[in-house]
Amino acid sequence: MPLDRGKFVAGIKSAFQHGQLHLSGDLAVLAQPKIFAAWLRPLFRKDWIVYSKPPFGGPEYVLQYLGRYTHRVAISNHRLVSLADGHVTFRWRDSAHLVRIRHFGFLANRRRSTLLPLCRAALSTVSSQTQPETSTAQESQPLWRCPNCGGPMAVIERFTAAQIQLRSPPLLVTTAE
Repeated sequence: MPLDRGKFVAGIKSAFQHGQLHLSGDLAVLAQPKIFAAWLRPLFRKDWIVYSKPPFGGPEYVLQYLGRYTHRVAISNHRLVSLADGHVTFRWRDSAHLVRIRHFGFLANRRRSTLLPLCRAALSTVSSQTQPETSTAQESQPLWRCPNCGGPMAVIERFTAAQIQLRSPPLLVTTAE
């Protein structure tokens, strides 16, 4: 790998010395030889990991694949309909009305028909368990209210003192040293 690193850095250095690097924008400061040399120096100390393998479809496929991204035009030829009297007519699609929503989890297409009925059944059993049968007088005045939303709170389960002790975290014992 040091050989690859050395050849690459030497190539960049040679291109700079022959004026083949076009440094503009934020890189314009590197056009000064001393600043460029200072920028190049740490590249020798950095470990480079080179991993390459032959492309699946050969070099022609790679060129075609990259070409789709690097040589894209605003309006491709297949969308042009006509050019008459200095006016261009082309086809277009209103993508704002063709929004696609991708679902995952229990709403994913593959398992939706199996899992959605199970979710609905689970929700109906939970709601029937949490709705205690009370009179209308008690519903108007709940025993406890949620401190965050103010909604009525229902008792789901009561614990004895022994059960609370079993569920509580262990006591911290500190020793003097």
